[in-house]
Amino acid sequence: MVKTRSGQVRGVETDGVFAFKGIPYGAVPEGDLRFLAPVPAEPWDGVRDAVAFGPASPQGQLAPGVPAVWQPGDGLGCLNLNVWTPGPGSAGLPVLVWLYGGGWIKGWSGLPQYDGGLLARGGAVVVTLDHRLGFEGYGWVDGAPANRGLLDQIAALEWVAGNIAAFGGDPGNVTVFGQSAGAASAVLLAAAPRTDGLLRRVIAQSVPDGYQSVEEGRRIGAAVAAISGSAPGRDALAEVRPGAILAAQGTVSAGRQEGGTVAPVIDGDLVTGPPWAVPDPGVDLVCGYTHEEYRSFGPVPPADEINLAGIAAALGLPAEAAAVYAAAEPDPSAAFVALMSDALVRVPTTRLAEEHAAAGGRTWLYDFTWRSPLLGAAHGIDIPFTFGLPKTPMALRNLGRPPEEFAVLSGAMRESWTAFATTGDPGWTRFDPVRRTVRRWDVPPSEGPDPLAAVRSVWPAGN
Repeated sequence: MVKTRSGQVRGVETDGVFAFKGIPYGAVPEGDLRFLAPVPAEPWDGVRDAVAFGPASPQGQLAPGVPAVWQPGDGLGCLNLNVWTPGPGSAGLPVLVWLYGGGWIKGWSGLPQYDGGLLARGGAVVVTLDHRLGFEGYGWVDGAPANRGLLDQIAALEWVAGNIAAFGGDPGNVTVFGQSAGAASAVLLAAAPRTDGLLRRVIAQSVPDGYQSVEEGRRIGAAVAAISGSAPGRDALAEVRPGAILAAQGTVSAGRQEGGTVAPVIDGDLVTGPPWAVPDPGVDLVCGYTHEEYRSFGPVPPADEINLAGIAAALGLPAEAAAVYAAAEPDPSAAFVALMSDALVRVPTTRLAEEHAAAGGRTWLYDFTWRSPLLGAAHGIDIPFTFGLPKTPMALRNLGRPPEEFAVLSGAMRESWTAFATTGDPGWTRFDPVRRTVRRWDVPPSEGPDPLAAVRSVWPAGN
């Protein structure tokens, strides 16, 4: 048992690691709390069994054929977190707080690929958490704070600061790590003044593009409200069932109405710019991408149907961009994948490394180049390696049968992430805008020049 500030919790020990699941860090955001900033969970008497994950946030299917993780009867009680520790009697262990991806509209900490047991066995306290997603967390609602999902994450970090010592962790040595939307969230949190003292380091795996202005947020919010049959204000929307809001959000997204789906809003308060525009040099940063990010987002057209010039123009790149990519990648399919990967993730992540290093921050950049026989070095292919779990349904879909080299590469990554969380050094050369040294995650790992060096000049600053 562990005593938290809200009450005692009882977890389960497996192979020397203690897991505590479904611990509430915030009150259920329904009724008078709907669409508001999170408030702490109510304390409880006695001992609370922390043996099962809490509910997911309202969302659709994670992928075709994958069972939905949220049903209407689950409600809005998603403000929970989970802790894995080598032993509650430990002290001063580094803390790793995971934020999953999913485009800010999907995800659940209870998915088997996010089990923190193996990472914790390496000498860290691991925390995963759920927060409001989609319109509940990021939709613009008149009379409500913006970016409620990020506010939830801050509330979880405040819980960590006040309680993690009881699980053996050091509240002064917290590393927030995440993938895709979780990576962007981690960087945005690091830049927010209200997180001062709550985190020390960030590991950002595949930072995406895609953020909204207040005007875009307002338009999408009004469209969701109208489709759900509600006025746009908080009082009216708070009366609408979460399932109806979710359905309206899906309609807006599918039709690209008013620009598309919900995402963090650059509100000038909590979020003052995209991740690469608001670096905090006081926070140590590891960031990187998978080499072929696009392969998770769509099919690669046949070579004779690829129009690099047209794609580059649609992305707002200068006229010479197509020739630059064709020179860097003579194969048209490879050039297409590189261009799309850069637009979606690789350039935003590289820009983050550049700006963070230029501001004086300790920065490391990596390129995950190991290729799955099924998807290549696609977006998200690094998650099984991060947690050391090659046999989850997600890993089997992306990797196929666990490759022989999995244990070697995963062990090297987990050792690096844990070392960074412990000492602030992941074990390879720091990135700077002149030398531009990049870690290549493959078997064996190596170091080399920035793979985007040949094309970076065609991307305008800030993109």
